[in-house]
Amino acid sequence: MIAALQATYAEETGIAGLKLKHNGVLGYHIDATPKQAEALMTPPFNARFIHRQTNASSIRFTTTELAELDAKIARAGDAALSRELTLFKEFAARAAECEADIRAAAEALAALDVAAALAQWAEETQATRPEIDDSVALLAEGGRHPVVEEGVRRDGNGFTPNDARLDGAGQSGPRLMVVTGPNMAGKSTYLRQIALLAVLAQAGSFVPARKLRLGVVDRVFARVGASDDLARGRSTFMTEMVETAAILHQAGPRALVVLDEIGRGTATFDGLAIAWAVAEHLHEANRSRAVFATHYHELTRLADKLEAGANAHLRAKEWKGDLVFLHEVAPGAADRSYGIQVAKLAGLPKSAVERARAVLQRLEASGGSTRVEIVDELPLFAQVMEENKASSLEAALDEINPDALSPKQALDALYRLKALKSEE
Repeated sequence: MIAALQATYAEETGIAGLKLKHNGVLGYHIDATPKQAEALMTPPFNARFIHRQTNASSIRFTTTELAELDAKIARAGDAALSRELTLFKEFAARAAECEADIRAAAEALAALDVAAALAQWAEETQATRPEIDDSVALLAEGGRHPVVEEGVRRDGNGFTPNDARLDGAGQSGPRLMVVTGPNMAGKSTYLRQIALLAVLAQAGSFVPARKLRLGVVDRVFARVGASDDLARGRSTFMTEMVETAAILHQAGPRALVVLDEIGRGTATFDGLAIAWAVAEHLHEANRSRAVFATHYHELTRLADKLEAGANAHLRAKEWKGDLVFLHEVAPGAADRSYGIQVAKLAGLPKSAVERARAVLQRLEASGGSTRVEIVDELPLFAQVMEENKASSLEAALDEINPDALSPKQALDALYRLKALKSEE
């Protein structure tokens, strides 16, 4: 209708560029340039076209029929909104009458959605149905971490499954398992996958394991990873202690507890003492099924002494100076932490790695010396750097690219290396 009216006005006035526009103040109006407006404000058009507004670049007009049409459109908009609100209220009233049926259908669809999704996931990951009983055991064969497994699978790698045996009664497995091994070997993944097996099983899902027998767990407690709450005045170590305190106060015989590196945020002896006391308390007072990962190798002796304690470790091997993680959990304690090898993998400068090795050798050879005496005996960093600095012979070797040498150049390089060897 607006387009037709615009065409009519253009034909009547002979102004082809005449436009009908709309804004929130004037509604629908005719927008003309100053030159076009001269014709509209002179007879005979001034009787039909009513001047409304003058701007710097345009002059606006209306007509009786345009004003009436604008009013009709506005009333139609109000009527449409009123009708929509009426229809919505009627629909809401009908829905309220069927509330019970709608809720039942929604809950049924949600249950079907969850069951179907878990079934599809179980089929894709070869998950198995867990056995849940009234014992206080957790016996898993070939357990896997579903999230980590999916991540390594996308990278084209495989996930190494591991068994887990825990029993609050100390019969079919230990009540407290102390896990040692190097960083990056998979201790945290192992702890998390044990907790996830329990959560998935009691949620009604199949579990990523060849077999799982689970005694009902009433709570899962996890103290894993570093975090702080500085806004409340809590450091990383304080936050760790607050969370550990909550576990020791609340965990009971049916709880499952996973703890990772308790006590490492303070002095060595303080941290070891705290970790020792926490492990003992979990075993003796809480009597919870617990997995305790640590770098304090002294705790492996505690696990051997406790009635229902045991040691396990993540296997790793050294190969040609590099550390290879096998991601396999084996019984017994780890023989060492391989911390310097992990630091090397992380990209520490060669001089810093060699310095760490030198310091470690002095510490291990110190025997009964006190810590102060050991520190006083350690050579300065600059001296170690000088000792480990590459020789001129090694530097010359590094500069040679055998594939780029001609026979004559290769012979000259060999003579140069022999000369350097003689000089050194």
